[in-house]
Formats: sequence, structure tokens, C-alpha cells
Amino acid sequence: MPDEKDQRETRIVDPKVGGEEGAFDLSLRPKRLADFIGQASIVSNLETFIEAAKNRGEPLDHVLLSGPPGLGKTTLAHIIANEMGVGIRTTSGPAVERKGDIAAILTALEPGDVLFIDEIHRLSRVVEELLYSAMEDFALDIILGQGPSAKSIRLSLPRFTMVGATTRTGLLTSPLRDRFGVHARLEYYRPEELEEVIRRSSKSFSIPVDDDGAREIARRSRGTPRVAIRLLKRVRDFAQVSGDGTIHQEIADHALLKMEVDREGLDVMDRKILRVILEKFHGGPVGVETISASVSEERDTIEDVYEPFLIQQGFLKRTPRGRVATPAAYRHLGLAPPKRATQQEGLFGDG
Repeated sequence: MPDEKDQRETRIVDPKVGGEEGAFDLSLRPKRLADFIGQASIVSNLETFIEAAKNRGEPLDHVLLSGPPGLGKTTLAHIIANEMGVGIRTTSGPAVERKGDIAAILTALEPGDVLFIDEIHRLSRVVEELLYSAMEDFALDIILGQGPSAKSIRLSLPRFTMVGATTRTGLLTSPLRDRFGVHARLEYYRPEELEEVIRRSSKSFSIPVDDDGAREIARRSRGTPRVAIRLLKRVRDFAQVSGDGTIHQEIADHALLKMEVDREGLDVMDRKILRVILEKFHGGPVGVETISASVSEERDTIEDVYEPFLIQQGFLKRTPRGRVATPAAYRHLGLAPPKRATQQEGLFGDG
């Protein structure tokens, strides 16, 4: 029987990339801004900024992309490089541990290249400080030797574009955040936008899906394209085994309920978090550390993955004393709401 870690890794509505999905995502990613679905305001602004930079013959200003996982930050980074006609080098905050790591990456860039750093909020402080001069002055300050004989030299870097992606903008230090000229926050997708994502993906995979089937999957995809595409692939399996091969509303509903994704897009862990707050702590307020211990899930995962969707759907509220479940959460789980909105005095308000 799989342990809890295995269950988390195979979570069907997890917006993070897992397993073989990295290569799978690459095959579906649009190559141009004109083909990117959703985030209309961001796409429009990027089109203007990119066109202006190309007209001036300059690299695009540094871009910071923020928002929940699975909304297209990595895709936009690759599109930016493609639209600018330059190469892209990708890495992530946790992978760059030492000054030498980032120095090797920066010195290998060609003029105009895009350097994409995912989870940029997880960069170590020493690496981050080295980036300040690289982003602002396109120079790298290197110290050779130790003690009194140490020498500082400055290496010139080609002008490049840094694209950073983060799910936790609040964890970025002000000096790093201020060096990005373009800030764009990606928001959850509307159901009609996800329907378009599903239709385009179904054509790529030759999966027959009607309008009602696409609509059913879209409204239960947590506002996240990556989740929508994953659900589409799994519903296809049910359509082929239990149906006629075409994804209709009925087979989509049947498949998603079998995978324990309810009609609001909540899965087992979402409901577990809500039940802990409702049943163990009388609706809250309760701190995120207490919730984390109760459901055996990391605090960061709760704050990055679960909470944003539960808050957006109106099931959860963040307060200074902790998390509080809403009346909608009681109704969704079929529980009777308490007579008073709050019963606790903040004993569990550790988050």
C-alpha cells in the first residue's frame, strides 16, 4: 500500500509538474504570445514590451512572473525567448547553491539570452547578492584568493534578460524584486478559458470531446491549465474503457468522481484540510502549522497549492489569528454550521 508521500506525488489535481510531464508540457506549449490562452492583460503588455525592445535593438527588461503553480509561468518564459529570437537557459532556485554555480551560468550566456530561474524565491542569499550587479550593471564581481591577498575582479557580462518565476512573491527580498522592470502576476483561469485549453489539447492528442465534456472537466480543474490537461488524459481512459471513446458530460462526471475530484474541483486532501478545520477546531481560527501537522503535509505545500484555491472558491479565509472555514465549507461537506461564527479565542493562531 503506498505511503502518504506516494499519494501526494500521484495527486491528480496537483498543479506541479511530476513524473514524465516535463517533456509532455514541452510538446503542448505554445511558441508565440498569439497562441497563449488566457492572461490577456499580461500577454498584451508583453507584446508591447517585446516589440519595443526589438525596435530599440535591446534585450527585454528583466521580468518577474508570479502566481500559483501550473498557470504558465515557464511557458511564458520560453515564449519571451522565442519572440525575442534568442536562446534560453533554465535553472531553479534550489539548484543554484553556490556562487560558482550562478557564475558559470551567467558567463555562458550569449548577448540577449534569457535566463529563466524557477522558484527564484528559494535562491540562497549569497547567490542572490551576486545577481544584483549582474542584473543591474551586467557585471560579475569575483573575489580571488583569501585574506589580505584576496583580489576583487569585475567580469563584464553580455546584456541578458532575467525571467524569474515564483509562487511566493512575499519571500523575495526588496533588492531583488526591485531589479525586475516588468512584474506580472498570473491569475487562475476562468472555466471558458480552460475549455479552450482542453479543446486545443484534445486535438493534439486526438481525443474526441464534446462541448459538455470539455465544460465538465474545465469547471473542476481548479482554474489551472496543467490540471485540466492532466484530467483530460485520465478521463480519456475512462471514456475508452467505460464509454464509446468520446468524452461526454456523463463520462467526465463519472471519471472525475471515481478519481475523487468532486464537483467543485476539490480532491481528498482539500476535503481533509477543511474537515480538520471544521471538525477538530470548530471552524477555526487555526494556524497553518497546526493544519500541517494534522494532515501530514508540509506548510509550504499547504500555502502554495491548497490554500489559494480554497480561498478563491470561498471555502477558507486567512485572518491574523489563523485560518477560518466559511459557511460554504460546511455546506459543501454536508455539515451543520455553528450558531456562532467563531468559537475559538485564537489559541491555534500560529500562522
